[in-house]
Amino acid sequence: MRDHNEPPSRGIDHGNGCVIITGAPASGKSTLARRLAEQLEHSAWLNGDQIHGVIVGGRVWALGEPKDEAARQTHLGNQNLVAVARNCAQAGFTPIIDWIIPDADQLAQFADGLSPLPLWLIALDPGDAACRARNLQRDDSFTFDGYDDLVGGMRRAFGASGWWINSSGQAAEETLQLILDRAQPDHGSAREMLEPL
Repeated sequence: MRDHNEPPSRGIDHGNGCVIITGAPASGKSTLARRLAEQLEHSAWLNGDQIHGVIVGGRVWALGEPKDEAARQTHLGNQNLVAVARNCAQAGFTPIIDWIIPDADQLAQFADGLSPLPLWLIALDPGDAACRARNLQRDDSFTFDGYDDLVGGMRRAFGASGWWINSSGQAAEETLQLILDRAQPDHGSAREMLEPL
């Protein structure tokens, strides 16, 4: 597994790399990805739900039935995310992908599809209780009981090759600042706040 723990050496603006923000539902991915995009001069926020949602007729969501069709549509949605991200980066806009990447195979689809563009993988893990509480506050709240299994699988799949942030005690702006600090060439102080794996 390639290391995607560090930001691109040339920085994260102007299409110098791709940032993926992942985590369980209601972990804060979309809020953080949007705010990070707003802080950069040339960036694009790629909301995975929206891009996967272009399939309307016959849509089967990732955990739906039949499973083979769900897997096929998930692969297609990921391909679409990769294609839009490549186009944005080639035009000088840093793609910031906001999407759940549950396993090593799906991460490889992004890494291989975007290569040689540097990839910075950020995984938010505020914990099961925080995700459940945040989900209840959403206008589009939904029932999801697989937090521990999903995050456990993600940690086993790509563990230290991504940067894990325990954001349970942080406001979105604090997590954003942590990421912006680490994106700077000298980010020793931010590195100390890494959550141990």
